[in-house]
Amino acid sequence: MEHTINPVYDENSRILILGSFPSVKSREQKFFYGHKQNRFWKVVSGILGCEVPQIIEEKKEMLLKHHIAVWDVIQSCEIEGSSDASIRDVIPNDLSEILRTADIQAIYTNGGKAYELYQKYIYPVNGIKAHKLPSTSPANAGYSLERLKEAWKQIGEYIH
Repeated sequence: MEHTINPVYDENSRILILGSFPSVKSREQKFFYGHKQNRFWKVVSGILGCEVPQIIEEKKEMLLKHHIAVWDVIQSCEIEGSSDASIRDVIPNDLSEILRTADIQAIYTNGGKAYELYQKYIYPVNGIKAHKLPSTSPANAGYSLERLKEAWKQIGEYIH
């Protein structure tokens, strides 16, 4: 399965948030965190003090206005549905264009699988440490929305 969603970033982006691979809903919508139960947009907009964006253009605008780049660790893989646990045969994304264009000061991963794959495939290439954040996926039911916001507020250090 090929990744078909372009990264969101510009020359002003200061942090990069990486997921693992788009969910079925995200692939259908052709944008990141498309499942309505995924809490990414609620968490990030809550930290930023913004309205939760509803459409793709609003989502891109919010990210870029606050110097946030978003993409995924994986360019292509075998995956069953949206299950991170089923991911195999990984080909990682090349982050060099984002890192060359933007002033990325910190890289964060959305969840443990993204972190694990970053450490395995990307860190050996770029040598840039990533910070693991708890997943905003509905599968991470152990984290309430408030607990996610508390864990994710560290991104504010680079974007305010």
